[in-house]
Amino acid sequence: MKFNEQDTDRIIEMAWEDRTPFEAIETQFGVNEGEVIRIMRTELKPSSFRLWRKRVNSGVSQKHSAIRNPEIERFKCKMQRQITNNKISKR
Repeated sequence: MKFNEQDTDRIIEMAWEDRTPFEAIETQFGVNEGEVIRIMRTELKPSSFRLWRKRVNSGVSQKHSAIRNPEIERFKCKMQRQITNNKISKR
């Protein structure tokens, strides 16, 4: 899929967030984990991509819903700015 710059930036931002699972990205943008990895690989510097992959696979990140605490039912932190229709609303 081809995304505009704003959508690509939002996918990258969501991928960096530890508590945002890949399933949330797929729900909003229709891209699965493999496609997110491909986007990250092409858009980030090689060193940043390696750092991101290391973090996702380290166990610190909760990028997979299957290994998340079942008590966590939200995709985003309560303190995060409100997101509407894949756009960050202005204050």
